[in-house]
Amino acid sequence: MIRSLYAAATGMKAQQLSIDAVSNNIANVNTTGYKKQRAEFADLMYQVMEYAGTSSSATTISPTGIEVGLGVRPTAIQKIFSQGNYKETGNQLDVAISGDGFFQIQLPDGTTAYTRAGAFKLDENGTIVTADGYPLLPQVVVPADTTQLTIGADGTISVMQAGQTQSAQIGQFELANFINPAGLHSLGDNNYVNTTASGDAVVGQPGLNGFGQTRQLFLELSNVQLVDEMTDLITGQRAYEAGSKAITTSDEMLSAVNGLKR
Repeated sequence: MIRSLYAAATGMKAQQLSIDAVSNNIANVNTTGYKKQRAEFADLMYQVMEYAGTSSSATTISPTGIEVGLGVRPTAIQKIFSQGNYKETGNQLDVAISGDGFFQIQLPDGTTAYTRAGAFKLDENGTIVTADGYPLLPQVVVPADTTQLTIGADGTISVMQAGQTQSAQIGQFELANFINPAGLHSLGDNNYVNTTASGDAVVGQPGLNGFGQTRQLFLELSNVQLVDEMTDLITGQRAYEAGSKAITTSDEMLSAVNGLKR
């Protein structure tokens, strides 16, 4: 059979995966703290018909050889942890991270998860939680008579209570970082957990030792740039079409061969 049939098919599958990743980026363009993904590929093994350097005569060698590639395969879906843009919300429990680091939250099974989405809420006990009700780690409980809540760039959480003239510190944001954040496992709902590839979390105070600063009243938006995604979408679509054309052309060649017999 013609090799191009299978090589083009692998290309179409690869472009489909690329379009899947781009589509997910576009779908999450307005998701708080979302980090874009990028599909990466590598060429498959080669069928060697003649090695470069093979003797072509008593005094000459083949300068290039003959190697035919057999297609492409996906190697990774790379997460890009670049900084997203900021949006001012005016909500005192909205917190963005300017720089490296993740907020720590506790999942219902006790596992610690990590997120860049800082749209926090208060539960019925005054505990700072995510939109899904997962508590921030370390846990912070805001007094019921709080009139004003302030979060500093260093992560300190202070409140002004009714009848008081001075604010009091009630907690501290701590951020986690990883040697390889691209190795984090995505759980959905803006949450990640660490893996062997990401390494263990290194916890520290915002603004110190390479950790980003916390910015109250702001949210970090997705780092997806629609113009880039649309360009990638068009490129992927055209490459997919080109793959289908290659299969059609190979099929026509096979048809021509079958037509040789009368």
